[in-house]
Amino acid sequence: MSSSELPDYAVRNRANWTRSNAEYTDASAHSAWAKAEIDWGMFAVPESDLDVLGEVSGVDVIDLGCGTGYFSAWLAKRGARPVGVDVTPAQLDTARRLQKEFGLEFPLIEANAERVPLPDSSFDLALSEYGASIWCDPYKWIAEAARLLRPDGRLVFLRNSTLAILCAPDVGQVQERLVRPQFGLYRWDWEEEGQVGTEFHLGHGDWIRLLRDTGFEIERLVELQAPSEATDHSYYVHVPADWARQWPCEEIWVARKRG
Repeated sequence: MSSSELPDYAVRNRANWTRSNAEYTDASAHSAWAKAEIDWGMFAVPESDLDVLGEVSGVDVIDLGCGTGYFSAWLAKRGARPVGVDVTPAQLDTARRLQKEFGLEFPLIEANAERVPLPDSSFDLALSEYGASIWCDPYKWIAEAARLLRPDGRLVFLRNSTLAILCAPDVGQVQERLVRPQFGLYRWDWEEEGQVGTEFHLGHGDWIRLLRDTGFEIERLVELQAPSEATDHSYYVHVPADWARQWPCEEIWVARKRG
């Protein structure tokens, strides 16, 4: 996709993820694809402990902001039929390489998750694990997820917790105090050590209103706690494991499209 087809924040984020892929995600992708079990977030909370996804065999899944494709690969191993969508060619190149290495085939599409070139009502599950969930405008990608889902289809997305964002300074690690206001929380443009990006975050009240306005019924909000044995992440250092054992740094939303 050319830059002229994308909003300004998507261009910034694509450049950021191209750099991150060269620094970290390409090299770490093989171990992620090789995992036998599904886990969630930077501290790898097991899906078996959370039971967020349920049975996925035979389920049509759209992975919005799939990155290097590891979550789609996990689902494919369990019999799902995933389609990965991402705006960053470098990440998709990594995913295609690993498809060949692991003998897994599923479609990978270069596209903005706010405008996916696929028909209405094509999927049973829309997933975003740190993809569209923070890098796309929620007032656009949530509506797009609703369009892509069949009636009674589910939306599952992982994002930074609202609490973690309220405790996050513009630069550096999360604090044990509030450092930014919740009212007006929406678009966050940041720059750190030469990297720039744009994230989108809402308070819980705004998330509830948005999901209901776009045709969803909320089923669960899962606040993740770092396991007792978790250690600080080697690359995503903005949240120490000790902080994440005391407060949720990530949360999973589960909603169902009204039939």
